[in-house]
Parts: sequence; structure tokens; C-alpha cells
Amino acid sequence: MRAKRPYCLKRPKLRQSWNKHNLYNLSRAEPPNITSRTFFQQKWSAKSTARAYHGETVKEKHWQRMFRRRLRSVIPMDHNQLARSDGYEQAEGRGSGLEPHPDNKPRPFPKTPYMNMTFAPLERRLDTAIFRAMFASSTRQARQFVVHGDVKVNGKQMIYPGYLLNPGDMFQVEPERVMFATGASKDAGERRAGRKARQKLQTSATKPQDSLSSESDPVPTIEDPPPTAAVEERSSDDTKETLQSLLSQARSLLTTPSSASNLSGKRKQDLRAFQRLLKSILSRSRGQGIFPQQSTTLTDSLDAQLQELTQKLNLNPAPLPDEKVDPRDLGPETLTPENSSLLRKALTEARENPIDVTKPYATPWRPRPYMSAFAFIPRYLEVHHRICSAVYLRHPVARPGLAEVPTPFGNDVNALSFNWYLRRR
Repeated sequence: MRAKRPYCLKRPKLRQSWNKHNLYNLSRAEPPNITSRTFFQQKWSAKSTARAYHGETVKEKHWQRMFRRRLRSVIPMDHNQLARSDGYEQAEGRGSGLEPHPDNKPRPFPKTPYMNMTFAPLERRLDTAIFRAMFASSTRQARQFVVHGDVKVNGKQMIYPGYLLNPGDMFQVEPERVMFATGASKDAGERRAGRKARQKLQTSATKPQDSLSSESDPVPTIEDPPPTAAVEERSSDDTKETLQSLLSQARSLLTTPSSASNLSGKRKQDLRAFQRLLKSILSRSRGQGIFPQQSTTLTDSLDAQLQELTQKLNLNPAPLPDEKVDPRDLGPETLTPENSSLLRKALTEARENPIDVTKPYATPWRPRPYMSAFAFIPRYLEVHHRICSAVYLRHPVARPGLAEVPTPFGNDVNALSFNWYLRRR
């Protein structure tokens, strides 16, 4: 049963979540006081504290069946030493008091935290792996993604959060769900703009149905000619809105100081190509009649907007060295080779990370606050964040000085938890 207050501040319990209250509880977490408790009470309190973090959505009986007393671990060995010797030095002075040279003494390995591997079987669960791969902000949210059918395992849809991954399994999450989980939430103004945009889309979708269902409009027959003028006018309006929105997004990015200062010189080669593309579109609008009734007005407005963008960049006229340019086309708006991808960079950002008020997260996308404290990937996962997929490489193991199961608790708490479940088996 879900707790009513999972992030309580008075009696804190750590959770697998990026919530700011959970981060605060994590920063002030202290080891439990075991001075005045019996051994049974120590084990029970340690088990309760650890189980609130590891597998809080898993029932206790289910976890007891998953518990294993064998803890996976590896011991790295010096291959150079194994190649040089077959072990005869170990018995050379046995019983005679012969001591090896201090330089030849093997260095002791750090202690292996075996007890931190107590909850290793829970790392195989699909919802836990999604959270570890940073595809969800909590295990509860990862569980929701799986149940709603947004997760695939080896190319097939998986709706069971408790599915145990095997080494080599690949799982992927819908990118929109990942952007929603890891992105910042909207403020009041963005939510209000999103509601207005959705209402506008709904009204625009219902208008054609109302016009078709009205009795006053004539019903078209087979002999009637198709309404080409209306189609052309609609296409011209759509094209005009598309180009104007593209230029308006570019202008908004260029007017932002942070966007203009972060532009690198690597993408400065395609700005003239974009300018030629716009001019070719405008020339086709004049010659082929793409905008039959508004060609002059649209061309003048787009030329004015492009000139405004070029003037804001403060660029000097100079053509590319490997490009044949008509001297009559050179003017104050011609772009230099050094700054040739400045506008292309802004337009690429506007295309890849646009401002879309209909999205459930804040746009342009930005990471959610307090995310950096949890931004790490375990060794047993190979994650590709561009396609929102990951591979479960192997089961987590313990090695000297490191346990691959991420846990906020020390070795003492995990040891008491292990002893509790060891008695139950």
C-alpha cells in the first residue's frame, strides 16, 4: 500500500526519487542509534530503513522469495604477477622465518563491501533499471511508464514492472515520456498558454465538422469541380505560417544573450546555405504561384524579417571561397565565412528544441532542478540517452572497495538487513 507521505521530514525515509524533499532527507541522513536496542531491534530497524529505499513497491513476501544468501563478487588479480611466478616463492621460506623484500610484498586489497549487495536481486527489476538509467525521476514513475505500455524489452512491449532482466536484454522508453520525466515542469503562465493552445486546436478541429453538418451549405456532388481555390488558399496560409514561425523562433533565439554567446564556430558553414534556401523559396513563390494572392506581401515581409535577422548579427559582406556567387547578389546582408552558420545554429536549436506550449513539460526543454545529485549510471548498464534505450550488461557484483548496487546506507545497516533475511530463509 502506498504511503500517504512518502517524503516525510519529521521521520524521514529515503526513497528512490529525485524529489527535493528526498534530497533534503538524504543530506541529513544519520546512521540509526543502536546503543540501547537489542540485536533483534537493530536488525528490524535496519531492515525497515533499507526496504523503504530498495523496492518500496515490492511486497515483503515477494522480496523474501527473491532474497539470496549468495552474494556475487569478483577479486581482481595481478596478471603480471601470475605470469612471472607459479607460486614457488610462497613456500620458499615457510617455517624458516624467511621474509620477502618489502618491495615484493603484495599490497593488500581494500575490503570488499559484500553486505552492500544484499538488495542486488532488486536491480534486475525493469522499473528499477529504468530509474537507474535516468529514464524516470523515481521508481514509481518508471512503474507507471511500464504499466502504460511505454516500455519495450528486446523490441516487444512489456507491461510488467517486475520483469527480471537477463544479461544482454535491451529496454527502451518512449522519448516523450523520458523528456517529461527528466524535464522541468511548467510554471503558471506556461500551463495557461498550453490550455489556450489545446482549446484552439480543439475548436479548429471541430469547425470543419460543423461546416459539413450544416444544412445551409450545398452538398458537393460527383459532377461538381473540386474546390481548388480553397485548397490553394489553405496551403498558402499554412506555408506562410510555417515560414513566419520559423523566422520568429530564430529572432527570439538571436535576441537572447545566452543563445548568441554560446554559438560555436563549427556550425558557421551553413548560414549562407539557409539564406539561399529562403531566397529560392521566395523566388518559387513569385514564379510558380505558390502564394497566388499574397505573393508580393509575403515576399516583402519575409525579406524584411530576414534582413532584420542579418542586421542583428552584425555581419560583413564576404562570399565563401569555394562558392560561385553573382556579384549582383552581394550586399550588406551577405554573410562572412566565419559567421556562416550562426543563424543555422539558432534555427537548428529552434527545430530540435522548439517552444511548444502543448507539451506537458517546459519548452525549450531544460533539466529538472535537483537532478545533478542523482545523475550517475551504474556499471552494469550501458545507456544511450539519444534513443532512450539501455542494455542490461550483467548482474551487479562486489569488488574490493566497491559494490555496484547504489545504496545510501553503510555496510552496518546492510549487514543487519542481511542477517534479518538470513534468519527468515
